[in-house]
Amino acid sequence: MPKIRKPVKSAAPAQALSTALHIGAGSVSMMVAERLTDGTLTPVDFLEQPAPVARDIFRHGSVSLATAERVVSIIKGYQKSLVELGLDPHGITRAAATNILSEARNHETVMNRIRIACGLRVSTIDDGEMTRLIYLKTRRRLHHLPAMRKDSTLVVHVGPGNTRALLFQNGRITRYTSYRMGTHRTREAVESSHVEGPALLRLIREHASGNLAQLRFDYSDVPIDGLVIIGYELQSVAASLTDPGGVCPLKKLRQFTAEGSRMSDVELVKRFHLDYQTAEALLPALEINLAVAETLKLESPHIPDSNYEQGLLHDLLVSRELSGSFTEDVLRSARILAERYQSDPGHCEHVSNLCARFFDELADLHHLTPHDALLLKVAAILHEVGTYVSPRAHHKHSEYIILNSEVFGLDRMDVNIVALVARYHRHSVPVLDHPGYAALGTDDRIRVAKLAALLRVADALERTHAQRVSQIEIRRDHGKLHIRLPGLADAAVERLAMASKADLFEQVFGLGVVIDEER
Repeated sequence: MPKIRKPVKSAAPAQALSTALHIGAGSVSMMVAERLTDGTLTPVDFLEQPAPVARDIFRHGSVSLATAERVVSIIKGYQKSLVELGLDPHGITRAAATNILSEARNHETVMNRIRIACGLRVSTIDDGEMTRLIYLKTRRRLHHLPAMRKDSTLVVHVGPGNTRALLFQNGRITRYTSYRMGTHRTREAVESSHVEGPALLRLIREHASGNLAQLRFDYSDVPIDGLVIIGYELQSVAASLTDPGGVCPLKKLRQFTAEGSRMSDVELVKRFHLDYQTAEALLPALEINLAVAETLKLESPHIPDSNYEQGLLHDLLVSRELSGSFTEDVLRSARILAERYQSDPGHCEHVSNLCARFFDELADLHHLTPHDALLLKVAAILHEVGTYVSPRAHHKHSEYIILNSEVFGLDRMDVNIVALVARYHRHSVPVLDHPGYAALGTDDRIRVAKLAALLRVADALERTHAQRVSQIEIRRDHGKLHIRLPGLADAAVERLAMASKADLFEQVFGLGVVIDEER
């Protein structure tokens, strides 16, 4: 059942409009939004039509030819709508696909088909960006939902393939976890049983039992005051579940789930005005969310009544612009990881601060972005986690640990960049003989080299791990980067360290690094 909202007329010039396209688990959607002078986005047009992407993947392991062609046909229709609005049909600001598409055997084939037929490069939303999107959904509600103002609130997103949980304490994220438990994944896992009613609910619960036990364990050490549950299917029926404040009493959710189990997909479509893909995944969504609330013994979960898909499209357009409190939450996650591997917090924080100073002072030299500055700080915080394995070759151990860890808010490419920058904080500079570095594109290899060069210089100034360098003065003169260290009478240790670590900086930026004598 297509969901199409007619365009909202806008006097906005084409250059003030942004577009987001999302190939989701059960639909393909597009939003055109006007960017106002204060940077906020106002929807101008929203379109959504169903496509059984998740059903194909979890049932057959690949996207069928018919579904791929349906996706292409929907996108072409949307591109015609863009032309009517005076926009470039191939100039979509963000084109993204659900992360479960990467589980399809023919993932690349589908992406290539869309690129050839529609002239669009579509990126897959990975775990890092999905977490950012959930974070954005949550942050928007922090100030006006009672549940979010409590000391400790768990936000649970049951997606098509995975469930993610974010713990907020006093409005700040302190922990997040992910579980291989989702609406469409569960639907296809129990479909072959052909059971109905209460027996189907029991089967769904049994299928999710292992992940529910892990969820209970992961949050057993913190008192949780409130629960916010979000997800496409759940929010599609939120109006039937919640009171005017958005609270859904557990008793009502339990009764609603039981009633839903006695209805066919066709009846669900007619009763709640859903498309068939949403109806198929509704019962697993209800039962999993009910099970989460019961597992955590929380009687009054909150369900946002906003349109899930429109919110997602909006957030796709701003996900890469996050700063402020989001940056602090990313750094907090990195510090938690560093603490887990017993890194020296004083040393790592000092190196991170020195990195930030060099990054800001040399902005006209490196031409990197604020996001790169964040990655540099994360790499500085984590550059010595490898000493947990062994001080010998710890830079390589650091790379391995970071690559096999999660840092809140960073996508897989971000983690790769951080791991490589940490690896190159000592000894070898980046070379194409290193597989991880060689696998990057040219632009990303240059980013790694620039960031690693800055980290090596900062780390050299903290060679003693004693935070001796409290002030730095930087100037460039005659092909040299001169560093003065006011208040440090004897910089012999720092000069010796700089002699072995400033080589990459000179290779990348063409400037030798000199620590001037303090007079």
